Amino acid sequence: MATEEHGSGLQIHPMDQFVVKPLFGDGPVEWYTPTNVTLWMGIAILAVVALLVLSTRRRAIVPSRGQSVAELFYGFIHKMVEDVTGHEGLKYFPYVMTLFMFVFLSNMLGLIPMSFTTTSHIAVTAVLALLVFLTVTLVGFYRKGIGFLAMFWVSSAPLALRPVLALIELISYFVRPVSHSIRLGGNLMAGHAVIKVFAGFAGVMGVASIVPIAGIAAIYGLEILVAAVQAYVFTILTCVYLRDAVGDAHH
Repeated sequence: MATEEHGSGLQIHPMDQFVVKPLFGDGPVEWYTPTNVTLWMGIAILAVVALLVLSTRRRAIVPSRGQSVAELFYGFIHKMVEDVTGHEGLKYFPYVMTLFMFVFLSNMLGLIPMSFTTTSHIAVTAVLALLVFLTVTLVGFYRKGIGFLAMFWVSSAPLALRPVLALIELISYFVRPVSHSIRLGGNLMAGHAVIKVFAGFAGVMGVASIVPIAGIAAIYGLEILVAAVQAYVFTILTCVYLRDAVGDAHH
């Protein structure tokens, strides 16, 4: 938002768009309060259902546009999971597919004017990343037992360095949810904040506002690419982490 206040000059508040607000009333936000985040997460889930379930309900040899898009996403993620995790990882394909579609559609819905980008909030991305972390850890111990810990022991390194490397590997393993979540949320938040700054200048520059408007158009196009790329990055990292649980430990 950009306003001219008494002697205070141009005021731009790019972070206002990320404020969590209750849908009903103006009271405090509790853990059970329906908010704008709740609303747009629900819309994203409905969009996933519409694309993957409703559009493929009447599958045909000559697919409809909705079926074609759903099959394109299906084939793309299926190949990713198989290439990264191997054949053993395909049994977790439904989870990875659902994760990708939710993140991708949440990112895209956040580009609609007056919408809310749920994946720009660390509270959302951290939960997604923690679910991936817990899934990988539990699957790893279920499939390999105590042998899952072998991934932290680099047996190809000199014996004196192995304890140090094991500590580094262990720390990096527990840092995964942090980097996994911040990478997604940070990139989306930064892009949307830049768009809001340009919009603030466009609102007060009169005829010269053509410059920030052109900037908004360019950044908006970039944000569409970022929305798709970040969904891809989040998903392929999930596959890489899953490979540790279903593949052979590195040595």
